[in-house]
This record gives sequence, C-alpha cells and structure tokens, in this order.
Amino acid sequence: MTNLPLLTIGVTLLCGVTGVMGLHAYSGGKADQEALVDRLSHTGQIPEAGRHRRFRGVDRRLRKTGLGRKLELKLAATGLEITPGEFFVYALAAMAALWMIASSILASFFGPVAALIGLWGTNAFLNWQRTKRTERFINQLPELARILANATQAGLALRTSISMAADEMEDPAGEELARVARRLAVGESLDDALSELTDRLPSRELVVLVTTLVLSNRAGGTVVSSLRNLTETLEERKETRREVKTQLSQVTVTAYAVPAFGLGAMLLMNAVMPGALDRMTGALIGQVAVIVAIVLYAIGFIVIRRLSRIDV
Repeated sequence: MTNLPLLTIGVTLLCGVTGVMGLHAYSGGKADQEALVDRLSHTGQIPEAGRHRRFRGVDRRLRKTGLGRKLELKLAATGLEITPGEFFVYALAAMAALWMIASSILASFFGPVAALIGLWGTNAFLNWQRTKRTERFINQLPELARILANATQAGLALRTSISMAADEMEDPAGEELARVARRLAVGESLDDALSELTDRLPSRELVVLVTTLVLSNRAGGTVVSSLRNLTETLEERKETRREVKTQLSQVTVTAYAVPAFGLGAMLLMNAVMPGALDRMTGALIGQVAVIVAIVLYAIGFIVIRRLSRIDV
C-alpha cells in the first residue's frame, strides 16, 4: 500500500506517454490521408510545375459535399487549372465585389441583385468554358477517327491506338484520350472509360464515335471501314455546324445586348438625376418594378437564346 502513490504516478505517466504517441500517430496518419485524398481527388489535370495550390483546407472540405463533387466534374470538363476550393473562394470574392460596386454606383437595393447575378455568372462562365472546350474537341473528332482507323488498319489493338492518338493529338483531345488511356492501363473496361468521356464532354458526334468503338470492340466487326465512313460524316457535320454558328451570330449578340441596354439606361438615369435609383428603390412599388423588369429581361435573354439554339 505504501507504493500506491508511486504506482499511480507511474500509470499516469504511462497513460500520458501512450496518449501523446497515439495523438502523434493519429495526426501523422490524418495528414497522410488528407494528402492522398488531395492527390486522388484532383480533377485529373496535371498541375503546373511549382504552382502553389491555394485554400487547401476549403478544397478538402468542399470535395466531401455534393456541390464540391459536381463542381469538380464541371471543372474537369473545362480544362481550367484550378481546384474546386479555389474556384469557390474566387466566386464568393467576385459576388462580394459586385455587391459593393452595385451598392455604391447604383443603390443599396441592387447589391444583393448583383450578387445573385454574379452567382449566375460564375456558373455561366463554367458552362461557357465547357462548351468551348467541347466544340474544340468535336472539331478534332474527324482527325481522331482517322488516326484510330490508320492505327487499327496497321494491326494495333484499340487500346494501343487510343494511347497513340493521345500522344499525337493536341489538347483537348490529347488530354482527354490520355485520361482514357490511364484508366485502361489500370484495368478499367473500354466501355466504362469511354462512357466517362462522353459524360464529361457530351456531344452527339462523340457518342457516335464511342458507340462505334464499343460495338466494334464487342462484336469484332470491321473497325477500319466504320471509322473511315465516320470520318467523312464528322467532316460534313463540322462544316454544317460552322455555317449554322455563323448564321446565328447576330441573334446571339442580340441576346446579350438587350440586358446591356437596360443596365445602360439605369446608369444614364442615375447620372442625369443623381440619387434617382435610391429614391425609386426606397419605396415598395419601386422595388417591385425593378424586380419585374429584371425578370422580364431575363426571360427575354433566355427566349432569344433558346430560339437561336439549333441542334445539328
């Protein structure tokens, strides 16, 4: 019993040392896990050499949410060298800046409205980048089909042909095919790898090419002749899409010019009569009128864009 205090002190010290060692091991494992998740959950793009990725903590937390995963897939389709966390922080900063600018230039009522427009603008920017990259990829599809046909005719396997096309073609086709080749190299099936490509860059032309490759790979049909015919068809569709886009360019400009005229009218009215927007939005009827006008401009923009959208 006389050794009970010493025994208690010894057990306490042992528990303390064990707890410190366990905490150290846990923190080290947690850091390794976060580093591994950060590498594996990257958008698939090769980061620039020496580039410091900002907001790592925000990025890790955002990737665990549904919004983060959707944002990651959309960023992967745009080809931008930016992480979901960086884009999220930059979008919030842009919304805050628009809020302050609109409140100072127009009126305090327009601050939240400008922030909402900024939120829509960030999503529209991603969609625009994705569409532009998809268009570039579609323009490369005839050359891709030609390369695959030549490689297959030379006796190469389809997986090898895809890897060779990834090395020969420029971005975005080269980058996208490199992703497919990496998935095939780790044992993923051709169907799943190409299906993931069509989900990331949706287009009718790509779906037709992928379907041709998948069916030929399954049934063992004449891949060369199918790709030759597909190359001619893709060339014709490429020219048709270019003509349609040229014909509708004026309508597209009109869709953006209509809201710009409304904004210009507000700025002109506030310049001629300083404080007019403050007085107008200070009353409920003025706020309702502004909201109705914004909704009508948005409807006009959407309708014009819908009318100018022709699927070829």
